[in-house]
Amino acid sequence: MSESQTTNQTQAKVLIPEGQPMISLLGSQDELLRVIEKAFRADIHVRGNEITITGSPEESGFVVRLFEELVELVGSGAELSIDSVERSIAMLRMTSDRPAEVLSLDILSTRGRTIRPKTVNQKRYVDAIDKHTIVFGIGPAGTGKTYLAMAKAVKALQNKHVNRIILTRPAVEAGERLGFLPGTLYEKIDPYLRPLYDALHDMLDPDSIPRLMAAGTIEVAPLAYMRGRTLNDAFIILDEAQNTSPEQMKMFLTRLGFNSKIVVTGDVTQIDLPGGQDSGLKVVQDILHGINDIHFSRLTSADVVRHRLVSDIVDAYGKYDAAMASDPKTMDKRPRGRR
Repeated sequence: MSESQTTNQTQAKVLIPEGQPMISLLGSQDELLRVIEKAFRADIHVRGNEITITGSPEESGFVVRLFEELVELVGSGAELSIDSVERSIAMLRMTSDRPAEVLSLDILSTRGRTIRPKTVNQKRYVDAIDKHTIVFGIGPAGTGKTYLAMAKAVKALQNKHVNRIILTRPAVEAGERLGFLPGTLYEKIDPYLRPLYDALHDMLDPDSIPRLMAAGTIEVAPLAYMRGRTLNDAFIILDEAQNTSPEQMKMFLTRLGFNSKIVVTGDVTQIDLPGGQDSGLKVVQDILHGINDIHFSRLTSADVVRHRLVSDIVDAYGKYDAAMASDPKTMDKRPRGRR
């Protein structure tokens, strides 16, 4: 990178290494370059493998740092997209973390693709799973809480760090009413466990899953099936933990055996427990706060990796709930539809 300065303007040049296709950096028909140009108040010109940036010292410096990070990302084998470039820009503006370190962390390579964290908080969450025996991943829908935990579980199984994976969820809406649903017991609980099966199919050869389940290497079961067991040499994931009672949460956590790891995931804004019952995920944060080897990772709407509207929806509901909590009378001011 070279730099020259005129009045209130800095001109910087970034030289892209020979052999690195510019299309991988700028995108098809320069779609990634347009994302960068829109994000910064600077003129960006590309000629051959040289990029010239002209703007204020601060803006020019940001753009130079961004291109350096993107070059490193491409060099590590990552494929840039509009989403990854936008996330890289947000990281540089809002944190001290390097996009090349966050977005190039390989968690699991499977079926021709690699699962990686996409935000700083996701990387911190994944790092916490490596460092702690029990980790709570708390955040809104779409932040990758369960998906990343399952990728870590599959990796631990592949590396023989554990002998089995146990995936569990509370079947809250069914509760004691499973008998009212048609079919066998497994057919009744299957809808509550289906998202866990879907994630498994993303990460393992689908043909191998029945064999692994038959051997007990992978177990997918409702939370009630955990009672009375001690789970050794296992990677255990409790999903939708906001729908556990405090008693269920205590029961689950005390199943921990030797050489095992527990990840608990949930969204405390989507509690389905009946009758205003306390959520075990809410209560446990006060009970276990500060205990060594237990970590609470918190994700936000900024970590949503689904359609970008999901993040806006999460924020909108958060603002609405905050307004209602501060002044319930605002309910009367909501626009009403035709009846």
